[in-house]
Amino acid sequence: MTTPTTPAALPIGPSALAGLRRIDDAGRPCLPYEDPEGGAPLRCCLRRSRAGERVALVSYAPLRRWAALSGADPGAYDEQGPVFVHADACAGPREDAGLPFGTPGALRAARRYDAGGRILGGRMLSLGEDPDGVVGRELAEAFADPEVALVHVRAVEYGCFLYEVRREVRPAPRRP
Repeated sequence: MTTPTTPAALPIGPSALAGLRRIDDAGRPCLPYEDPEGGAPLRCCLRRSRAGERVALVSYAPLRRWAALSGADPGAYDEQGPVFVHADACAGPREDAGLPFGTPGALRAARRYDAGGRILGGRMLSLGEDPDGVVGRELAEAFADPEVALVHVRAVEYGCFLYEVRREVRPAPRRP
């Protein structure tokens, strides 16, 4: 569960999803199918799919997408990989969803990036029996470094991008 000290996991945004549902970041057409078993980690709503839902496996370039919005140049750190999304628009994540895909015992990689899109390092995480706590502590440590602008959390087993967490930007105080 997210707390005031734990930044929120971000799903893939609606405009990016609309594009991915046509042509993915590798230039391939989206090919929806019915998920026979469920369990696919959906990056549109940050939950696992249910049996029978229409999903698609598309190629996604998360750092490239962030860089296009922020004006950064990720250079050689721009990469793309497979992600599952609903084949059609969905409601997105629940507001109280907390940190997603926290399977006890799973392995995760947390990659830190600066505002220019360059990698500042990474860490492999063993989620153990307290997945939210492990990831929450990693995020707190990452964002304690003022150079860290965002963190990507990935599944180690497949290398798949799971979600992004951005530094909370607080508005400047209003002058009287």
